[in-house]
Amino acid sequence: MAGLIKREDVEAVRERARIEEIVSAHVTLKPAGVGSMKGLCPFHDERSPSFHVRPGVGRWHCFGCGEGGDVISFVQKIDGMAFTDAVEHLADRVGVQLRYEDSRTGGAAQRGPREEPGRRQRLIEAHRAAAEYYADQLFAPGAQAARAFLAERSFGRADAEMFGVGFAPTGWDSLLRHLQGRGFTQPELVASGLVSQGQRGIYDRFRGRLVWPIRDVTGAVIGFGARRLFDEDQGPKYLNTPETSLYKKAQVLYGIDLAKRAIAQSKRVVIVEGYTDVMAAHLSGVQVAVATCGTAFGGDHAKVVRRLLGDTTAGGGLQLASGASLGGEIIFTFDGDAAGQKAAMRAFGEDQRFHAQTFVAVEPSGMDPCDLRMARGPEGVKALVDGRVPLFEFVIRTTLDGFDLDTVEGRVGALRAAAPLVAGIRDRSMQMGYSRSLARWIGLDPEEVRREVGRAPDRPGPGRRRDEHEARGARQEAAASGAEGGPVTPVVTAPDPRDPVARIERLALVVALQYPQHVPATFDGLDEDAFATPAWRAVHAALRAAGGVGTGAGLGGSRWVETVVTEAGDAVGPLVTELAVAPVPEDRESVIAAYVADVVRKVIDLGLTRRIADAKSRVQRLDPAGDAEAYRAAFQRLVTIENERRELRESV
Repeated sequence: MAGLIKREDVEAVRERARIEEIVSAHVTLKPAGVGSMKGLCPFHDERSPSFHVRPGVGRWHCFGCGEGGDVISFVQKIDGMAFTDAVEHLADRVGVQLRYEDSRTGGAAQRGPREEPGRRQRLIEAHRAAAEYYADQLFAPGAQAARAFLAERSFGRADAEMFGVGFAPTGWDSLLRHLQGRGFTQPELVASGLVSQGQRGIYDRFRGRLVWPIRDVTGAVIGFGARRLFDEDQGPKYLNTPETSLYKKAQVLYGIDLAKRAIAQSKRVVIVEGYTDVMAAHLSGVQVAVATCGTAFGGDHAKVVRRLLGDTTAGGGLQLASGASLGGEIIFTFDGDAAGQKAAMRAFGEDQRFHAQTFVAVEPSGMDPCDLRMARGPEGVKALVDGRVPLFEFVIRTTLDGFDLDTVEGRVGALRAAAPLVAGIRDRSMQMGYSRSLARWIGLDPEEVRREVGRAPDRPGPGRRRDEHEARGARQEAAASGAEGGPVTPVVTAPDPRDPVARIERLALVVALQYPQHVPATFDGLDEDAFATPAWRAVHAALRAAGGVGTGAGLGGSRWVETVVTEAGDAVGPLVTELAVAPVPEDRESVIAAYVADVVRKVIDLGLTRRIADAKSRVQRLDPAGDAEAYRAAFQRLVTIENERRELRESV
């Protein structure tokens, strides 16, 4: 695997990717003063716009929910991408050739990038062309079986077009010839997985099948899933794109491109088992449905879901009387048969990856969402989701179903089988709660059950190893984004905006970050105690460490702010972003320079006033008769500071 992306290439991506263009694909932005734009936040529900973008400094910030960052962090959050993936996506878009270095040595990675940006783009274009071709073929004369398959499941033409469903003709090289006619080479098509290499040459991978395009979080087609239609087809019932540089089945979730916004806003995801189930769920109003593609839900899928859910640690796992859950919901739907129950047991091992409540929704008669929609309409699918039960409860009760609880032997056997499951719950409060529930379900004394749980081995042993692997992955991701490993650094919070001193100091820092070219040189002469508010003093220290506004005027815009953010570190960096995007009260371009100078004069005046108060206090504490020399020196210092303030005020 390639190492970290070179820092200068990351900077090049930040500079070339116009943040207003990237954000505008998701948010309607309107002018909000000089150099500022605003719109409704895509990360929380709001009626009045509090989401601000300042293209000149390359930053965004929501003053409603507190989220903020640069163009890379926006793509990470809106599309649920890892840092490296977001950089690569933007690099493809703006034409930056990324270079990688070995994270162990700092040198150039021997194996180079995972995929050259130009090469990756060609493969994506090939998939886009293939998706268009398949979609057109669905309504050709030879696709009658495909259309019948959809119609039998209550999917019409508009539904097929919404999901991009298509048909792969029965010929051996129909797609191959089409794409070669579009200028794609055989090596490119083999690398894409759209065609296969055999002893007799190259041929289409999908033939005589109904096909669904599989997209990543950005909406780019990266692969296909195909369903067998004809009896003479000796292949598997479902056939997917093979592993390629674009398509990694352990990371892919079908429907994620359609569901991502709803997942991020509702903090809920419903995981179903097939392509038609995703279609049925979305068409029934459950717009947070996704499905795995040819593999069980695993750790990499969990990472994708967790990124989309966002920070769900606060209150995660608490279910309210209304039925809603704090911290978000992950709902698995399984068939009611034995295979579905085994899938639930597998999911149990993954549950502890999530900081949110995990549920299972099982239809008693065994119908999946597609069947439910046909039998009971959209309300049937919604009822399935609404009837979810906590995953822990489902797994434990499923285990108990295998025992005759009317006998002593059955109750003892059930306890011994279920106790390790309860012991595997690492949340101590939840473990105690399920111990009491287990006692009630079996009909045993709660203390007896508690002792058995205490003695039981922690059943999800492999889950613990998976959690450790997850932690290592998180550290690597932090390294990729330039963060250090170790404990999370607490973020410095902004002071009370009603404090008049804090308001003036904040505004001075806002103009220093946004208009360094207009800030008087006297600003860089302020010492480390010039700001009284601790949070703003920390930001001022980062400004000084970055070289002061003199340096900022030379760097300009986004590079200046990025330098200050780097110096600020994780604790203060979010405050820097907030200030760099904050609206400036003066919105007339012609008077910005004078306005900035006036703001800086006010904060200098505040500092001088504080120094005068300190000097007066010292003079009052001294005895002119007992220590005349110290008194004269203190008095002279007071006069000097007062003169400095008078000159500042007279200069206006």
